[in-house]
Amino acid sequence: MPDSDHDPRRADQGDHYFTADPASPDERRQLEVRLGGRAVRAWTAPGIFSPGRVDLGTQVLLREVPPPPAEGDLLDLGCGWGPLALTMALASPHARVWAVDVNRRSLDLVARTAADLHLDGLRAVEPDGVPDDVTFAAIWSNPPIRVGKAALHDLLARWLPRLAPDGAAYLVAQRNLGADSLHRWLAEDLGLPTERLGSAKGFRVLRVTRQGDL
Repeated sequence: MPDSDHDPRRADQGDHYFTADPASPDERRQLEVRLGGRAVRAWTAPGIFSPGRVDLGTQVLLREVPPPPAEGDLLDLGCGWGPLALTMALASPHARVWAVDVNRRSLDLVARTAADLHLDGLRAVEPDGVPDDVTFAAIWSNPPIRVGKAALHDLLARWLPRLAPDGAAYLVAQRNLGADSLHRWLAEDLGLPTERLGSAKGFRVLRVTRQGDL
């Protein structure tokens, strides 16, 4: 379990973080965090994923990933309040960063933080808000494992094939929530070369590329 006295993957008052319109009160506050090597204030609220901090899995992912490409389209899949998307936008101001989530409150929070930080290249949108012809130089994701295996597989099967030919995706998942079986599925069923980039604190970081690019 993450280092918390509750499971941050469950939102407040019975909401799931993958609820489109959370029922919990939209009580917004700013969270002081370090992203991309600098101190920032990010907007957060109940009813989203890990509203009180950068969750442990995302911390592990951020320690393992290489810097994002300087240009092109970058994707944070399942962005929550935006630690991955904001990190990419801070590191690559000339890239276009897509922060994608089904939770509309999360998207509004990411957009508000991006505006405060003058990150003009960040786009916070629902899944259908990304044009079909966009391909991604990088995908970073702490995917919503708790939506269930079938829904998770559908999600990844939709987005990972949209990697650019020389792009790479970096995913983090807990070992005891199926990270190793996810690794096998990506490689064997989805047919995408996949390697374990790192492992720490019960989490696996997986690197996924296009066929033949690994």
